[in-house]
This record gives sequence, structure tokens and C-alpha cells, in this order.
Amino acid sequence: MGPLENVLQKEGIAENLRFMVIEVVKQVENTRKVLETMDPKIIESVTARDDYIDNLKSVIENKCYSAINRSGPRNPRSVDILRASITVSTNLERIGDFAVNIVGQSEYLKDKDFIQRFDLPKFFDAVLTALNQVFTAMIRQDMSQAFKICRSEFTLDFLYKIQFDRILNELRSGKETENLITSHLILRYLERMGDSLLNIGEAIIFAALGEKFKIRQYEALRETLAKSGVEVPISEVEFHSIWGTRSGCRIGLVTDRSRSQKEDTGCDVEGGGERVEKASGVLFKEGNRKKLLQEMENINRWESILPGLPPKVLAHQEDGSQASMLIEYLSGCTFQDVVLTAEAEIIENALFLLEQTLLSVWEHTITMAPIEAGFIKQMESRLDDVLRLYPNFEWATKTIGSMEIVSFDDMLKQARDIENELESPYSVFIHGDFNINNIVYDHEAQRIHFIDLHRSKLADPLQDISVFVVSNYRLPIFDLYSRARLNRVAKRIYHFSKDFGVEHGDTTFDARLALGLARSFITSTRFELNMHFAKDMFLRGVYFLEKLLDHKGRPWDEFVLSEDALVY
Repeated sequence: MGPLENVLQKEGIAENLRFMVIEVVKQVENTRKVLETMDPKIIESVTARDDYIDNLKSVIENKCYSAINRSGPRNPRSVDILRASITVSTNLERIGDFAVNIVGQSEYLKDKDFIQRFDLPKFFDAVLTALNQVFTAMIRQDMSQAFKICRSEFTLDFLYKIQFDRILNELRSGKETENLITSHLILRYLERMGDSLLNIGEAIIFAALGEKFKIRQYEALRETLAKSGVEVPISEVEFHSIWGTRSGCRIGLVTDRSRSQKEDTGCDVEGGGERVEKASGVLFKEGNRKKLLQEMENINRWESILPGLPPKVLAHQEDGSQASMLIEYLSGCTFQDVVLTAEAEIIENALFLLEQTLLSVWEHTITMAPIEAGFIKQMESRLDDVLRLYPNFEWATKTIGSMEIVSFDDMLKQARDIENELESPYSVFIHGDFNINNIVYDHEAQRIHFIDLHRSKLADPLQDISVFVVSNYRLPIFDLYSRARLNRVAKRIYHFSKDFGVEHGDTTFDARLALGLARSFITSTRFELNMHFAKDMFLRGVYFLEKLLDHKGRPWDEFVLSEDALVY
């Protein structure tokens, strides 16, 4: 008996779960008999047993919550299986409810044999086959059985679609309307049993892997691992989610839990301390097909520009609107970790490498043709999310004596007119999401890497610079020592990029950067729940817009940006 199985046995959860599965199977079997015989005694039995199933669910929930409270953070794997048990019991209870609903609907059939024309045995066989695997799969965290339970939902969806189309066709005749509608409701409850079985299967996968996976994500991981040639059984895969992304993709580190050896990350940024270790593995990324394919294309483009700068794509696969890929897990630390934890000498080295990397990329990809950044358009496309969180950030036109304060909307309109006057004299290939945590510094190899590259394109380099500066500012870190480090890095990259601009005839650098900073400060508030900090960022963005509006009518090469406005 494994330690996780022992948790369920020790707490009395396994026993109650076993009884609950037996009762739900019995309910579904009796529901099948009701539709075949319409026996009133069986109808009464199904209705009466519903309370017993509800009570078993409550008992399991209470035991699980009590055990979770006792386990706490000391045993996260035990907590995972207890959480999964709650999900399993909840969905078993729903299947029992659907059985009662079907029995209730059967009384509205005018012709008691009418329902038999819709291939009911296949529906019930699929449900019962899956239910009979639930207890064993849960106790053993059996991935194979969990996968079969999940697949039953696809089977039931397929069966339901066939019969639904048939019912629609027959309804057009205008005959047997009541029987057809009642039959549809019964079949719909059977199809919904499949939804609950899917939830059960995914809960068991969660118990086995320690991560919440949708079945499509599980299949994508399994198939992509197979394509990559990584010889790790899916049951031995350990998945650690990376929650810092806002891209909408599922991202995580995939490791082999059966291997005990560790691989050094080379991430000794503290100097004199112990080196940080991680289990060897690869990154798994799953999400929107268009976005992931764009990232793959950009990774290939970056590799041709500066080999080794992006991570390698080890495998990928597509499935309809979704796609997944395995990416090399890069050694090193994010630039954010370096700035916040490393010694001054290492920070200086990392900054030098970053500047040299940007210089190499910009010189290799520069195109001397005017281009507009479109900062205000980008801001307007994200304003709805900002104002949903902070509706008070928007204001109407106001007057104080003879002075008029223009509305926020009017301020943006004027800023749009200003942007039409400002163009970068050149474009370069940019990262597209140049946050401080999308840059990886490998101290041992003395390399910089870029990650999360789906937005890379030829553009005004101030797209990246403005994002980088604000990504330093918006970190919710307020101690003076850490802030001084972040501020120094932001100013350093500002001066570096401005020097590059001067060398290439960029006379409107500060004005365009003000637009970019206004965009990034204002739109970043949609991710910040600290109202005071969000307001500070919003007003900082408004400050840049006001500075631009005040300067309008004068030459833009005379616009000067105070570097103190870049930092917290």
C-alpha cells in the first residue's frame, strides 16, 4: 500500500468512496431497468436511494477537509489526493442526481417503448464501464484507467450527437412531439453523466501527477513527449506549473520523477552561497494553436539571428485550435532574480551581456525606414480591462475657474494626434514582451537567453524598452535596497538604448519613449490588485501624456524625458 493510498484508508475515505461508487452504479443500473420496464418499485428505489448518496458525499467531504486541515503544507501530495477525492465524490453525486432526473422524466413518456429506439444500451454501457473503474483508479492513482474514464465522455458526446440529430429530424414531422422532447431530455442527462465522468478522470490525473490537467492537456503532453523521443512513461512524469505567465497557455516543467539525480542550473547568483539545483527536464507549453505556431516561427527567426539566444523546440504537435510543444529548459536565472539577489559584480556582468546581446540583435536586424509604434492604439485596446478593475480611473472634462481639465478620453485623442507626428527612423527585430522575467541569464555559460517569444516582430525598439522599464517599476517590492537595484537597471537600459538611437539619427527618442511608458504604465494596472500601487502607475502614465500635450507645437527633438520619472 503506497503512502497516498494509505491516506484514504487511514481516514476512512476509501471505504466510503467504495460504498458511494457501488451505490451510484446501482442507481444507473436501476435507471436502465426503469427505462426498460417502467417498474414503479424500481422507480421508488432510485428516488429513495438519492439521499443515501448525498450523505456519503457529505461524509467523504467532511473527512477530506478534516484530513487536509491536519496535513496542511507538510504533506502536499496527501492534500492533492484528498482534494481529488472531494471532486470525485461531488461528481459521483451528480451522476446519481442525473439518474433520478432520468427516472422523473420517464413518467412523461406517452409511449413507454418510444425511448428504446435511441440506442440506450450503448449509453448505459459507456457510463457503467467508466463507473466500475473509478474506485480502483482513484485508490491506485492509475493513469491508464483515469484516461479511459475521461474517454467515456467523448463516447457519450458522440452517441448523444447522433441521437440529437435524429430527434431534430423527427421533430420536423410534427409527430410524437412530447415523446421526442422527453427522450431528448433523458439522453441529455446521460450525456451530462459523461461530463461528470470527465471531471472524475481529470481529478484522478491530478491525484497522480499533482497538477490539474484537462484531458486535452494530458493527451497533448503524452503525445508531445512521444514525438520528442523522451523515454519517460507518462505515469513517471512530474509536472510543475509555472503560474507567472499571463499568455493563456499552460506552461510547466516536465521531469522524470523516477530519477533521483539532480542537474545543476548554474544559477549561483548570490555569490558564496550554495548552488541552486533543479531536476533535469523540459518545458511543456500548451495553448492556442495560432499563438504557439507564431512562437515557434519566432524562435526559428531568433535562432537565425543569434544562435543560442532562444530555447530549442524539441517537439510539437497540433490538434484543431490547440497546439503544444516541448521546449528546452534553459540553465540560469531570470534577469529579475539576478537583479534582486546577485552581488553587484554579477549584476554588472549580466547588464553588460544584455546590452551586448541587444546591440548585436539590433545591428543585425536594423532596417532604416520610418515606422510608427502604435502605442496609443495598443493602450486603447486594453483600456476596457483596466476600467473594469478600476472604473474610477476614467474622468470627464472638468473646469476649475477659467482652467479646463480635459477628459481622459480627450487626452488619448490628443496623444493619438501627437503619435502621428512621431516615427522611429528605423525598426529592429524586437522581443515583443520584454519583461525582466522573460530574460534568462546563464552565469556559467556567460549567455543571455530570451523566452516567451510569440510577440516578436520588426518594430520600434522602444516597444521593448518601455516594457522593460515598467516591468522593473511594477514589481511589488518596496524596500529601498531592492528598489535601488531595480532603478539602476532601468536607467542603465534607458541610457544604452538612447545612445543607440543617437548614433542612428533618432531625434524623437524621448517623446516616443514617453508614449511607450504611458502605454505600459496605464495598461499594467489591469494586473495589479493593490489599488494604491495601481493608482500610482496609472498617474505615472497620465503624467507622461500630460508632458507630451504640454510640449505639443514645439519641435519634438527638444522634448526631454526626466530619467527620475522612469523609476519608483
